[in-house]
Amino acid sequence: MNRRTASLAFIFVTLLIDVLGFGLIIPILPKLVTQMAANNPANAAREFGMLISCFGLMQFISSPFLGNLSDRFGRRPVLLLSLLFTCVDYVIMATAPNIAWLFLGRILSGITSASFTVASAYIADVSPPEKRAQSYGIIGAAFGAGFVLGPAAGGILGHISTRLPFWCAAVLSLINFLYGTFILPESLDKSNRRSVNLRQLNPVRGLNILTKYRWVLLFAGALVLIGLAQQCLQSTWVLYTSYKFKWTPTQNGMSLALIGVMSILVQLVVLPKVVRVTGDARTVLIGFVFNIVGFMGIALSADSRWMIVTLIIWSLSGISGPTMQGLLSKQFPSNEQGAIQGALTSLQSVTAIVGPLVATYVFAYFTSINSPRRLPGSPFLLGAMLNALAVVVAYRALSLRAKSLATEP
Repeated sequence: MNRRTASLAFIFVTLLIDVLGFGLIIPILPKLVTQMAANNPANAAREFGMLISCFGLMQFISSPFLGNLSDRFGRRPVLLLSLLFTCVDYVIMATAPNIAWLFLGRILSGITSASFTVASAYIADVSPPEKRAQSYGIIGAAFGAGFVLGPAAGGILGHISTRLPFWCAAVLSLINFLYGTFILPESLDKSNRRSVNLRQLNPVRGLNILTKYRWVLLFAGALVLIGLAQQCLQSTWVLYTSYKFKWTPTQNGMSLALIGVMSILVQLVVLPKVVRVTGDARTVLIGFVFNIVGFMGIALSADSRWMIVTLIIWSLSGISGPTMQGLLSKQFPSNEQGAIQGALTSLQSVTAIVGPLVATYVFAYFTSINSPRRLPGSPFLLGAMLNALAVVVAYRALSLRAKSLATEP
């Protein structure tokens, strides 16, 4: 096994355990918030939205800091710090007596949430530019594999005790930290490290790297739109299925596990073939189309069986994310990979601040007794519209990129 393959295997396992821990709590966290909100669905939706947004805010503030630190000191120490504090976060939530403690745990986790940022930079370190789209598929595959077992186990464990999934997630995070401590090698050579000044640690200034190329800035705008749409799904999925179809935590866990299975197949089987046949740019746009179809199908599903069919169709949209990341990473040198990945994570954090607040408010409004019409699928209709706008922006960005490549000597 060569160095690149071994390193990607290490990072896959690290991310797998990280996502597995996160997946454990997804089916049960809305239920815990609902219990703390006196079992009022509308109030619980708003509280849940603020809880997710709080994490996004902290991630936005800290991501450029951690990404730039990884450019200076290496990926390994920053990644280990993130994994350790993720464990602490789960312990806090497992013992939280009220929702204020849940907010404390999410704040702490958001501040040190560098695992995907640094993992993305790590992958760029060990992958040649022409292989990065496929290599970034490892993030989606790890995400999918973690979602096969995590949510399913979380739903089952949640029937035993609402707090048990949090304890299990804490144990998995601790194992992840120990695995990284003893196994994960450093990927960034000292010769490729760079100094960092305080201005680069500003979360807003950290986004300046996106303005170096016009097409990158436009492409980042498409990423924001897609991120907002994804937050509509992530923030209201359990709320929506519990309200409309009366799904239990176990059913929600199994539905998320299905997404995980499909994600693995898409990232490891479908993505490489589509990229090879259509190229990176067309792959991005094809993924967006599946996103639109999927969101519309979820919003308009009449029963659980149609929801399952729609989920399978929507999962094919997973071909766009790694490809977009690969396109962007190829535009920047190795000693700026931490900075660009930190900027991209900051953008995702912005969507994680705004998206959950908007999506849960829309859901709460259209399911409240004061709503002129009950429309629980409204967040997904909003997501479909955001995806449609993202297609337009991404197409323009990719056209500019093609022109710039054509004029290069």
